[in-house]
Amino acid sequence: MSRIALVDDDRNILTSVAMTLEAEGFEVETYNDGQSALDAFNKRMPDMAVLDIKMPRMDGMDLLQRLRQKTAMPVIFLTSKDDEIDEVLGLRMGADDYVKKPFSQRLLVERIRALLRRQDAIAGGEADVQEESRILERGNLRMDPLRHAVTWKGSDVSLTVTEFLLLQALAQRPGFVKSRDQLMDVAYDDQVYVDDRTIDSHIKRLRKKMRSADADFAAIETLYGIGYRYNEE
Repeated sequence: MSRIALVDDDRNILTSVAMTLEAEGFEVETYNDGQSALDAFNKRMPDMAVLDIKMPRMDGMDLLQRLRQKTAMPVIFLTSKDDEIDEVLGLRMGADDYVKKPFSQRLLVERIRALLRRQDAIAGGEADVQEESRILERGNLRMDPLRHAVTWKGSDVSLTVTEFLLLQALAQRPGFVKSRDQLMDVAYDDQVYVDDRTIDSHIKRLRKKMRSADADFAAIETLYGIGYRYNEE
């Protein structure tokens, strides 16, 4: 049973979403501010967190930043209806997805399940993938899906579930272009719609993390209006 942490200062949202998730078979923990959530996470980390952005004591952005220093667990942001800046900033800081308020609880459940499935696939390896092909090596890059581990020139790089999947999809076929639509299919279920900006934000965050290991990292190329390509170095 996966443990989902809901962090929001709106008690109505906490109550209704918690009831929905529990009915779907999840174990749910609720917190009405970021600091309370962080204190609890320091003792026991959940399998996934769903965070509101604007909260007292510690907002969602600050909480996410602190979490990313410790864990790559999936994080979904709940954002205001018209707050596009928060959506983009949240993705660049390392959120895996966002859902706009007011939201369909069914949509939220589907996005939670999609991210957990992808996390499980990364942790356990796909059933139809042979053992010898699970570790991906491309020049300076080494990816180990079983350990959710990435190294560049021997240095560890911590990636979220979504970032890992996007890098894996690009690196599997160096020199071939992946459109944004193809990358969306890799990172999200068919029933979950995201726009081009979401993929672009994940790629920017991915590049930033790789450049933290190597300032000269340039293996991911943007082809404007087309998509992205991995160039083996």
